[in-house]
Amino acid sequence: MIFKNRLIKDTVLLTLMQIFLDTAALLLNVFITRQLGAEAIGILTLTGSFLGLAGILSNGNAFLCVSRLVSEEMGKTNSNPNRILVHGIKLCLMLSTTVSVVLFAFAEPLSNKFFSGAEMEEAIKFMPVALVSGAVAACFKGYFNACRKSSVSAAGDIIEFIIKSLVIIVMTLTAKSPDENSVCRIMIAGIIAGNIFSLGYCLVMFAKSRQKYSGKCSLDFGKYMTYAFPIMGGSILTSALSSTNDALIPMCLRQNGDSVNEALSRFGIFEAIVIPTLFFPSVVLCSMSGIIVSESARAKASGNRERIKSLTGRLTRYTLIFAVFAGAVLMRFGDSIGELLGGGELAGKMITIIAPVVPFIYMEIILEALIKGMGLQGFSSLNYLAEYAVRISVVLIFVPKFGFYGIVASYYASNIIGNCSRFVKVMKYTETPFKPFKIIAVPIIYAFLTMGTVELLTHIIRIDGNTVPEMIVFGILWGMAYFGMFVGLDYGSFELPDRKVLCNIHKSVAQK
Repeated sequence: MIFKNRLIKDTVLLTLMQIFLDTAALLLNVFITRQLGAEAIGILTLTGSFLGLAGILSNGNAFLCVSRLVSEEMGKTNSNPNRILVHGIKLCLMLSTTVSVVLFAFAEPLSNKFFSGAEMEEAIKFMPVALVSGAVAACFKGYFNACRKSSVSAAGDIIEFIIKSLVIIVMTLTAKSPDENSVCRIMIAGIIAGNIFSLGYCLVMFAKSRQKYSGKCSLDFGKYMTYAFPIMGGSILTSALSSTNDALIPMCLRQNGDSVNEALSRFGIFEAIVIPTLFFPSVVLCSMSGIIVSESARAKASGNRERIKSLTGRLTRYTLIFAVFAGAVLMRFGDSIGELLGGGELAGKMITIIAPVVPFIYMEIILEALIKGMGLQGFSSLNYLAEYAVRISVVLIFVPKFGFYGIVASYYASNIIGNCSRFVKVMKYTETPFKPFKIIAVPIIYAFLTMGTVELLTHIIRIDGNTVPEMIVFGILWGMAYFGMFVGLDYGSFELPDRKVLCNIHKSVAQK
């Protein structure tokens, strides 16, 4: 019960913080689009993608590495989690220094290749400052997450975003006819400022809440690298493939007949409006994912397979219940949302068309958290490799021929193939029974039954759901009807752990 209450409390807190971050990020994208144009958003997206790749190379996904290995260290007796944090920071400093040297040495060719000839050489040379500060901050955030102080990590993210946004907004408002290089510098300056303030906050909180451990750490630095590199490998592979995919899209759009400006504008609308809108409802799942990694890692370290099985069964079902509803809402209101956010008809059409694949996208968040927590990094890397191979292949083949619809095809193909594979692997590994009608068919049936009912009701009271207030009323009524059906008709079939499992969990919590 103690664990359950803490999990619920942390999830609610992180969800509220994530809602704030996602809403603010979406509004920031809308602001930049209106101030600098969609082309600038395309440049900023490419810059962010490149920085993401450089960041993974310079910290090896330190948040995940430190969070998981500290969690496992805490699950052992006579341990010393603080040494894991020291190992993580040491490795990040080594990696970030190496990446910084490479960026300085190859700034010009990187500018020409990754940014399709855009003049980004000067801006790239500022990136190392962002990489070093971000890497160390990520280590502390992973440590706090493992110590079940997720609010500290979330607060660090909020401070980072607020400072970054303020710098970007001020520099955007004062910019006069910004070129590609200055737009990129605006983005990097904001990231540097945000990372430095976030790191300062994490250092202060660590100094205040630091616990002393008398035990001996189970990992020396060499063993830490041995465990960290497989985790890093998967993250680096994913980031590299994602960045490659992002860099190819504008190029392939140009092959379809778009100019450089048109390609960057369309790519900017897709990445700044369409994708954030599709992911916005997933804030609850994103908030839970870090906690799931930590808890599944602890359960695996203690050999508690019943705990892992219980987590898997309930999380997969609840995720699909929520994801089906979110996808249906985006299908219903996609056109209006796209217009409202300034993406125009193109954004609205893309949101509506891609919405049916949302359940697969949301399942990835939970499944990957379980996979990483259970230590299945090898499978995760291979699956991401296959998924992005499909996505990039579809982009290269279909985007030059069909333009934007080729991007839609790539999202459908890669997400369906990749996440079906994850689902099968997790179900088999945890020995969780799969009930397709109950898990998949029932949410879809309930979604369309309740949508039809609410459509009829709103038609009677003359609400068509096209304005913002009407969409909110429609969405609330639809949500009450949809989730109400599960509570009223399906509540008894929600599988809960039996008494023996609950007793084992209670004993495990009491011991810790």
